[in-house]
Amino acid sequence: MTPRSLFDLMQAPSVLSREAAKAITDRALSYSTADECRIVLRSGWSGNTRFAGGEITTAGGSTDTSVSIISTVGKRQASVSTNLLDDDGLRRAVEQSERLARLSPEDPELMPELGPQQYTSVDAYAPATAQLGPEARAQAVEGIFAAARSEAGGSTGINPQDLFVGGFLEADAGVGLAVATSRGLFAYNPTTNVDLSTTVRTPDGTGSGYASIASRDWSQVNAADIGRTAARKAIASRNPQAVEPGRYTVILEPRAAADFVPLLRGSLNARSADEGRSAFSDGPNKSKIGQKVMDERVTLLSDPFDPMTASTPYDGDGLPLKRVVWIEDGVLRNLNYNRFWARERGVEPSGASNALIMRGGSKSLDQLIQETERGILVTRFWYIRFLDQRTVMVTGLTRDGTFLIENGRVSRPIKNLRWNESPLLALNRLEDIGQAEQVSSSMVMPALKIRDFQFTSLSDAV
Repeated sequence: MTPRSLFDLMQAPSVLSREAAKAITDRALSYSTADECRIVLRSGWSGNTRFAGGEITTAGGSTDTSVSIISTVGKRQASVSTNLLDDDGLRRAVEQSERLARLSPEDPELMPELGPQQYTSVDAYAPATAQLGPEARAQAVEGIFAAARSEAGGSTGINPQDLFVGGFLEADAGVGLAVATSRGLFAYNPTTNVDLSTTVRTPDGTGSGYASIASRDWSQVNAADIGRTAARKAIASRNPQAVEPGRYTVILEPRAAADFVPLLRGSLNARSADEGRSAFSDGPNKSKIGQKVMDERVTLLSDPFDPMTASTPYDGDGLPLKRVVWIEDGVLRNLNYNRFWARERGVEPSGASNALIMRGGSKSLDQLIQETERGILVTRFWYIRFLDQRTVMVTGLTRDGTFLIENGRVSRPIKNLRWNESPLLALNRLEDIGQAEQVSSSMVMPALKIRDFQFTSLSDAV
């Protein structure tokens, strides 16, 4: 047998076909003696490259196929997972899940397994991503280094070789979720995904910049642009000055908006709203559906069929997903009903994907800045924690490039700030909205201009 190199082992293998996936789930179901059984199969490859200090520090890859068996006995349910796919391994896992189910307490909200469903096919698989081996990833990282160093050349006063450039590149391809049930359901859809992020620090330790991109398709990713953007922010953010905390007009770049707006997701749960535990509750057993809840320029939706957020068209139960508009022109249109709560309320379950799209406007980020007399420009947020679920009040810090805007231009870098704010309340103070762009493979966000954003204290951290 010819020895194989580590590089060979890190290359993406062939994706498990629909026929092969169904053969595995059929074998597992054949061993079941429970009242009902569901098989959830995950199979795929992932490869990653980590870099720091201007060099690649680690690179790795893994392949795995795992099967979760969810057995139901009466109103009792339990699950067991295994990646032993021979007959004995699958049989033992099925038997163990049934033993555990019989020992489990009854679940009064347990829903029956689904039978055959109709799914809309989603093209969420890109060969360029599936073929992103270690050599190609290394070339992309070298492109980041070269672009960052090029940005530091000229009159910046920085030796380009002294820039600290670090980050992470990860790609995956395969069957993220295949579902089969003892009632005859089978769902299969292959996917790919790639995430790339980099942080650049200046040699004096005072400047830091960040940029990232994610996509289903590696051919749509320009790694050099990421390095260039992060380096530009790092150089511009050197020697930040303190500003007095308080309420400011703020411009959130799309990355910062993606850290902030999705915090509303928890409030979009129908049961929480009906039981008075949500920002969208409106008294006992009543939600705010149909009411205006924020600025009329805000539209939020989830769509697994949109090219920018294409994803698996079903959930872990095998329930088909659909396009759902949560907020339209500032009006709350829908809340997320799981199967149990939908049955309790006599409505259809939402079947909503985790993807989130916020409709944008026509203005560029530069235009938003030019139309701002005084404000703060934020690259991204981090260390976000909830303060009050009912108002969606959260706290967090700015990071990797925070700047003061004066008279329509970025005037100087400022020290990072802690903030206390609610996306629900902030989107009622929306002044303007920029062009939407893809921030991750499941997120599309615009830049947002918000008045009276509350900054509470300074942070000396870079």
